[in-house]
Amino acid sequence: MAEIVNTTYNDDAIQTLEWNEHIRRRAGMYIGRLGNGERQGDGIYVLLKEIVDNSIDEFSMGFGKRIDITIEDKTVTVRDFGRGIPLNKVVDATSKLNTGGKFDDTNFKKSVGMNGVGTKAVNAMSVDFYVASYRDGQCSYAHFSRGILLDAAIEPSAEKNGTFIRFTPDSEMFGDFIFHMEFVESMVKNYSYLKKGLTLMLNGEAYKSENGLLDLVTENMSETPLYPLVHLEGEDIEIVLTHGNSYGENIATFVNGQNTRDGGTHLAAYREAIAKTFKDFYKKDYKPEDIRQGIVGAISIQIQEPIFEGQTKTKLGSTYMREKQTKKADGSSDVDRGPTIRSFVNDFVTKNLNDYLHMHLDIVPIIEDKIKASQAEREEISGVQKKSRERAKKTAVYNRKLRDCRYHFSDTKFPKGMEEQKELTSIFITEGDSASGTITKVRNANNQAVFSLRGKPINCFKESRKRVAENEELNLLIAALGVEEDMANLRYNNIIVATDADDDGMHIRMLVLTFIMKYYPELIRRGHVYILQTPLFRVSNKKERMYCYTPEERDAAAKKLKNGVEITRFKGLGEISSDEFGAFIGEDMRLDTVKLSDEESIQEIMEFYMGINTFERQRFIMGNLRSEKELEDVDI
Repeated sequence: MAEIVNTTYNDDAIQTLEWNEHIRRRAGMYIGRLGNGERQGDGIYVLLKEIVDNSIDEFSMGFGKRIDITIEDKTVTVRDFGRGIPLNKVVDATSKLNTGGKFDDTNFKKSVGMNGVGTKAVNAMSVDFYVASYRDGQCSYAHFSRGILLDAAIEPSAEKNGTFIRFTPDSEMFGDFIFHMEFVESMVKNYSYLKKGLTLMLNGEAYKSENGLLDLVTENMSETPLYPLVHLEGEDIEIVLTHGNSYGENIATFVNGQNTRDGGTHLAAYREAIAKTFKDFYKKDYKPEDIRQGIVGAISIQIQEPIFEGQTKTKLGSTYMREKQTKKADGSSDVDRGPTIRSFVNDFVTKNLNDYLHMHLDIVPIIEDKIKASQAEREEISGVQKKSRERAKKTAVYNRKLRDCRYHFSDTKFPKGMEEQKELTSIFITEGDSASGTITKVRNANNQAVFSLRGKPINCFKESRKRVAENEELNLLIAALGVEEDMANLRYNNIIVATDADDDGMHIRMLVLTFIMKYYPELIRRGHVYILQTPLFRVSNKKERMYCYTPEERDAAAKKLKNGVEITRFKGLGEISSDEFGAFIGEDMRLDTVKLSDEESIQEIMEFYMGINTFERQRFIMGNLRSEKELEDVDI
């Protein structure tokens, strides 16, 4: 029988929130996660992007060729030279939900924002928000704090037409945040690649591209391509592709200038079209995974009224190139959908890539040799992997190693009412039964899984692909992640390496990351891989208990608690009780993102950290190592 809770559910229980309060309380609906700027997808970068997107849309409509962006400390300013917001609608356009100029394609075609939400979210989540629109010798400005209007007026101005916005994100929501410029620079560079002829000034430095996506892929390639980059452009579509010798796929995707780092229907169509075109050209039944192994490229499409999954717009959900709904005279509705994205991309790639191959016969054998090499390697290791997994299942190892969760990131239809939790689906990769048991007891079984490693995995950088395929631990890990055949089957949005804070734990962490970086680098590039930070110290007295992640935090806590202080140094996850550990893997858990930019060479990174022990690496370790004595000593 369900438990009866004694509550009073009456008229007083029904609340009506002001627009800004709703945004602040339900930030995830509008900008995804909050964060403090440590991760590329944190909310402060979404706020910046929402403002810049509006300026980009102005350029796309033919107004303004320059956008000035300045970031000083925690304050951002964006100035474009477009048409400017209509003067009498400045307050409404920045503070009234469902108010905007993009609900049809009259004034904005193929824009990113469609719902009249983005700028309002920036306003509501900023402690200071100032907007000024310059049009025909007049300026209409409005000044807000946390969405509350402080001042507004229209006055004469000599400024050029356009819009100026200044905002400072609210530390009440984002904590002690910081804008990491490498994330901002990457965003600005992508804008320049996608909008040829546009100049973006970031803190006085100009970003401009003459060759679009070709520049993007060329400048970001970390290895020598096997053949010159293929660059094809058409109406509403642009693609680039080549092959390298690295594993996995590295395909950047964009829609209307929006970096859809989680892909979507256009990426699925592009991957399918590439495989089909090469297979038909060579008239051989090559498998798609062999054709795409080592591929590097990009795709950008322009569509009307795009549908994205989530307000952060990192994954395209649209099926058609346009889905414009119009009302008939009789009151009924008609939908003009145009071609599907799948057929549009497929038709373009099939015709143009096929034509390109016939005109550049010198690259034809190079591509086929790459496909054949990938096929041979896959066939060599597939049998080995299959035997390893069958052996593990017969001995019931698989079930002991993975404590799965109920819902998964790859589910096409997430349970109704739990859509936001899809982004929270996680797998903790731990070492040993003790740590695994601790996390398993306190995890959220709906969206958090636990995988237990036994001992140290092999160093994949030093071993052959066949030797890696024979490794039971790594085989079962990949089976748990679901990416054996296709990255689209990834079962968890967050892959969290959770090892002990000692020498062995750090070594295991490096070995796991080496495996992922070498064979599945796109997991890192798409921001799926993290390191779990757990406290190193518990500082307590009879009245209070504090958990600290650094010696500096420990010393400060010890001084604060003063009398009768007891300090515990945690070295293993299993040393932390289940009751304590629950707080460290909840909504506020500390995660360090494993970062890998496109221009960084995977080979060079792994050679430095996991190759032969050189003097250069020894100097690096000695210069960055904290001894156990430094961690144990307490300065009170």
